[in-house]
Amino acid sequence: MQKSQLILIGGAIALVATLFIYGRTSPVADKKAAGEAMPGQPATVAAAKFEDILQKAKEKAPAAQLAEINSLEHAVVRGDVKSQQIAVNRKLYEIWEGLNEEPVAAYYAGEAAKLENSEKSLTFAANLFFKHYGHAKDAAVMKWQAEQAVDLFDKAIALTTPPKSDTLKYYQSQILLETGEPMAAVSKLREIVQNNPDNEDAQITLGNMAITSGQFDKAIERMDGFLKRNPKNAKAMFILAEAYRSKGDKDKAIALFKQSRALIADPTLGAEIDKYIESIK
Repeated sequence: MQKSQLILIGGAIALVATLFIYGRTSPVADKKAAGEAMPGQPATVAAAKFEDILQKAKEKAPAAQLAEINSLEHAVVRGDVKSQQIAVNRKLYEIWEGLNEEPVAAYYAGEAAKLENSEKSLTFAANLFFKHYGHAKDAAVMKWQAEQAVDLFDKAIALTTPPKSDTLKYYQSQILLETGEPMAAVSKLREIVQNNPDNEDAQITLGNMAITSGQFDKAIERMDGFLKRNPKNAKAMFILAEAYRSKGDKDKAIALFKQSRALIADPTLGAEIDKYIESIK
């Protein structure tokens, strides 16, 4: 997995970009988070159709590979059709991956995984979309890849149990946030914390979203509860401090920022927190 960041409002943006690095990076044009209890901005771009994505990829494919692709597409006609379909889809995945056509390759990996119906193969295919969807230059293709990833993660989740299923739900939540479906993301995150109240990623994300939407008391309540069980969590302490700062309680915020600072060993990050504290005094 690559890395990503959460974003807080106001002057904390640069600091949070360093402090809350986890997950993956995806160069999505608009990563605005919406409120925990607010309807998010609906995705305005319709998902692309796979047939169109495939056609554009074929137009760039070398003649030799295109001939093999076309042959494979019509290879399954009789006998053990399911096993043949799995083998064909795997081969198509390998060919398209070799041609650096990640969306098409991921599609065929997903088709093979659906037929196999194993958690391992479904997660592998979902992660292909998860890894590459944010790099799509076409917003409609990005939307299609996001939908494919969420669907494959759903199928994998149905075949597994916590904590692994919680991890997959968290990945889903990040995709849903980035594609303009915050309420669906919140639903996934709440499922995680209901099962495991000490899941740091989910709790931090929910607290961050509450601050971003102006629900400072909700963020405070959530982080207070989490910190009672995890008193040395620097991220949660920082989120709590930012909630108080955003609410206007500067003295309380500074005290909490200092506590967060004391929990961080990284001198560079510590210096950034010191600068941030000075900026709000």
